[in-house]
This record gives sequence, structure tokens and C-alpha cells, in this order.
Amino acid sequence: MQVHRLGGPGDFDPLLRLAGRARVVMLGEASHGGYDYYRLREQLTRRLIAECGFNFVAVEGDWPDCDRVHQSVISAPGGDVDPQLALERFERWPTWMWANAEVARFCRWLRAWNLERPESDRVGFHGLDVYSLWESMQAIFDYLGDDDQEALAAAREAYRCFEPYGHQVEEYGLASRFVSASCEDEVVRLLGAIRAGASTGGAAAGGAPTGGADRFAAWQNAEVVAGAERYYRAMVAGGPQSWNIRDIHMADTLDRLLDRYGPDTRAVVWAHNTHIGDARATDMADAGMVNIGQLARERHGAEAVALIGFGGYQGTVVAAPRWGAPAEIMTVPPARPGSIEERLHRMLPERALLVLAHGDRPGWLNELAEHRAIGVVYDPSFEEWGNYVPTRLAERYDGFIWCDQTTALHELPANVEPGELETYPAGT
Repeated sequence: MQVHRLGGPGDFDPLLRLAGRARVVMLGEASHGGYDYYRLREQLTRRLIAECGFNFVAVEGDWPDCDRVHQSVISAPGGDVDPQLALERFERWPTWMWANAEVARFCRWLRAWNLERPESDRVGFHGLDVYSLWESMQAIFDYLGDDDQEALAAAREAYRCFEPYGHQVEEYGLASRFVSASCEDEVVRLLGAIRAGASTGGAAAGGAPTGGADRFAAWQNAEVVAGAERYYRAMVAGGPQSWNIRDIHMADTLDRLLDRYGPDTRAVVWAHNTHIGDARATDMADAGMVNIGQLARERHGAEAVALIGFGGYQGTVVAAPRWGAPAEIMTVPPARPGSIEERLHRMLPERALLVLAHGDRPGWLNELAEHRAIGVVYDPSFEEWGNYVPTRLAERYDGFIWCDQTTALHELPANVEPGELETYPAGT
């Protein structure tokens, strides 16, 4: 293990050397509401793009919402001239995950960076998640028009099947458990029709997708509809299946993007530690759960993937006391005694960078210890019983960014609609 004091963006050199051989770099966060995690991740991502040639950023967000941001940052015709306008139109709770000043600052930088480059070399911004069933259905209709009658008919059948449940798609999941209410056949037909159209469009030869980008987006939205249908049916049954459906969907979306951009493409992923840290190094594996960090290592090889976790000892965070409630700035108490965070608090300076893949490693890095994970739903008083994932740190991550004191991020105004319920680990 190597430990480096972290004072500013120039101190990320050890991580850039680690990422220099990786095709995929995944950057985590210990909460969805921490300014320090978002700001440091932004600084590192800028350097990965500017100095290492990474081609797109993929985040734990919905495809349609993030596609509006993508259109803005690549300066596509009709895209917002200010990416913050696109971020402010995020509606699904919890909006603060991406509709915040820290992401807006990065996206404005990315747009300025892209405007100095030809369209084929512009860096994209994409969503990996599975929740946007209705938004993705609408995007498919917008794309199809009257040009493809077979796909349009399949889309109408799928829409009619989901329509009785309105936007409360978790009710569809509940109905499919107790009565014959599955929309699986309709969704499979829709996905097949859209895939057939997308397969005739070819792939861009390096750089950002240009020709056929609308066709690719329609295909991805159909994949979201199919993934969401599976997710909501699995969610009501409990257990690990719905979590796995979601993370496999995110891993598949990442792979489609890598294929779409071209064989030499390099990607940065932003998601919670619970998704990017290899699940095999946690108690998630005992529960039969996988995540995108594990899947990326398995699919691309550990040498082609760099997993960077984040953590902190105490401070403040934006979160909600219950699902769908307004966000609050909450106090994060000192980490639980015996946890990884409590040990690092005693060992390290205020800001530090650990390169776990290099040098001799203390034995405790390979031992199972509690590792804090704050979700969008958070109860600081629950620290004694929850909010931690048992972890072998050196196996879960290749590097780790430490912030002893953390502060809450800064929300943007947004129109909030209720979000879909999530499964364990809750709110990540």
C-alpha cells in the first residue's frame, strides 16, 4: 500500500499512473450527498479526460435524463447551451444525486472542453440505471414516429400493458406476483423490434457516437424498459434478484457504450461505493449479490479495470429521513469504533490517497471490517446497528480516497416526483 497526502488535483498522479493501463475507471462515493466526494471525483475525472484520453462518463443515473445532459455537453443541435438547465429538469427522486452544483460545474467544464474539439472526439455523459420505464417509453415513441410500423406496434402493445399502473410501476410488480399481469412478452417483442432497427445502423469509428446516435438511444431506451420490467417483478419478491437485475443492466449498458464508441474507448464510471467496489470482497457475496465493479473485473479483466473507493470519518451530508421525503442536511457522527473509517481517522491526515494495488499491504487491509455506506435514505442514529458493509478493503478497491471531514453538497432547484423503491443495500 502507498499513502499520499491529497491537497489538490495535482496530487492525483499516483492514481493516474494506476489508471493509465485501465480501460474502465470506476470512481465511487460513500454517500450520494457529499460535496467532498463529488468535488474530488470531478477533479480526478477532468485529469483522466484531459491527460489520459477517456471518452465518456457513465453515471448511476437514468438514461433519458442523462441524455439531455449529454446533448448539452457535446453541443448537439437542440441541446441546452448550459448543462445546468438539463440537470434542473431531473425529476425522479432523489434529484440531488445529479441535480447539484458540483455536477453542474463539471458538465460546464466538459462542454467547454468539447467545444474545442471536433464532434467525433467529444466526451459523452450517459446514464446507466434502470428506473426510467415511462420516460424511456416516451423516448421510443419520439424516435419511432410513423417510420417503423412493426416497432411502433410493439411499443403500443407494451405501453397498453403498463398503462393501468400509471407511473406507480411498483404496483405492476405487485400485481405480477399475485395475478397474471406480466408485460414480459410485450417488452420482449418491443426490444426485438428496436434491436433489429439498431443493428442496421453500424457503430461510430472512435470518438463520440455521431451517425445513428438516435437509433442507439432508442435501443438503449428499449433495454431500459426491458430491464425495468424485470426489476419491478423481482422487487416485490425480495431477496438479491432485483439488486442483481439492476447492476447487471448497468454493466450491460456500460459494455454497449464501450462497443458503441469503439475498440480503443476508455470510460469513467461514477456510482456509489456499493456498486463500484467489488462485491466479492463484502458480505454482499454471501447474499448472492453482484455489482458493476465485480462484473467489470470479470468481463474485462482486473488489469483493465481500476476501482477507486471513497470514505470519510464525520461531517455533514444531504439525505432524506425516509423514502420520497425532502432532502435535509444531516450531521454524520464519528464512524463506528473498529470500522475501517475509524482506523483511517487515526492513521491518516485530513485528505489522503491510498494506492492499494502497490507495495506491501498491512494485514488488516485483507481482513473483514465495517465500511460505512450512506444512502439517499439515512438515519444518523442508526450508526450503531446499520449503515455499514463488511469489507476487505484491499480486495474491494484498487485505490481509496480519504476525506476525514466531509460536507454536504449543494442542491439545484428541481421538480421532484416520487422515486421508485430500492432494495438492499437501501438507497444506494
